[in-house]
Amino acid sequence: MALRGKTKFLLSVFTAILIWAYLNYPVPPLSFELREWKRTGKFLSHGDFKIFYQDVNGTGRPEDVVLCVHGFPTASYDFAKVWEGLNGRFGRIIASDMLGLGFSDKPYGHNYTVSEQASIIEKLLKMLAVEEVHILSHDLGDTVAQELLRRFLYRQKATSKAAPYLKIKSLCLMNGGVFPETNFPTWSQRLMLNPWLAPLTRLGNYYTFKNGFGKVFGPDTQPSPMDFVDFWALLRWNDGTLVMPGLLQYVAERRVNREAWVGALQKSTVPVHMIYGPSDPVNPPVFADRYRELLPQATITVLDKHIGHYPHWEDPMAVLMAYFGFLEKVSPLTQPQATGET
Repeated sequence: MALRGKTKFLLSVFTAILIWAYLNYPVPPLSFELREWKRTGKFLSHGDFKIFYQDVNGTGRPEDVVLCVHGFPTASYDFAKVWEGLNGRFGRIIASDMLGLGFSDKPYGHNYTVSEQASIIEKLLKMLAVEEVHILSHDLGDTVAQELLRRFLYRQKATSKAAPYLKIKSLCLMNGGVFPETNFPTWSQRLMLNPWLAPLTRLGNYYTFKNGFGKVFGPDTQPSPMDFVDFWALLRWNDGTLVMPGLLQYVAERRVNREAWVGALQKSTVPVHMIYGPSDPVNPPVFADRYRELLPQATITVLDKHIGHYPHWEDPMAVLMAYFGFLEKVSPLTQPQATGET
């Protein structure tokens, strides 16, 4: 009996050591591309936290500034494949990593809200002396953009003499849970939304991440093996896996604030466009029907049927063409010349 008890004890210790080693497995080394992305970026102070951001000058008109707002669970690096194209169209390109994601700080136990993420972006733009922006957003970034739009519309109506410091010139969304009724979280997200099961997500590893994350991409546009490693490295940076359940509370916020956020799109005084990849299990094709029904004044580009949840990663050229086509209608590069009478 004593031997059996000792064996059980040693087995328990050995298991505990394995779990400790598993949970403390080092973050994958950053690829050259991620190191360069981080090296060329800067940090904004937000209270006790640091927010990573990119701010580069493009070759477009100086007055044309685009703000790129990324999704969950990734980061501003999502826009890397369209970055050069945006550089040629805009005079300035700005993108930040939301609090809890990418290279930004990831405080454990923090109350992550869409409102705070929007306020951080407004703070960043104010610090950068940016007063007018075009917004290009994706996934969670769509929800943050909806909140930014709601605030902009409110300031337009306000009787206060204080001058608004941020004007939205256009809004282009990409695959996001704009309408809670047509948004279906993945099984891993549903797991993290369950307070009893969320701790189990700490047992996730690269292989479970790759399997789950890969399912939101189109079947023919999967990330490369190196891309998966980069996405995983960004997620693991600053112990990011620990804060995923807290960040995901935006799913509940979408339901609570549906009237305000969908209403902002319906009442928008700025042009709104959607670039949509239909091979998206999170926002399946019923989303596009709902979009046209509720936002008849807005426009939409539906990409190839094989493009999934990350259109700007899966088909960056098609996204740029769709986005620039939208911009040419609402903010043309060349103004038509007036013809005088002869």
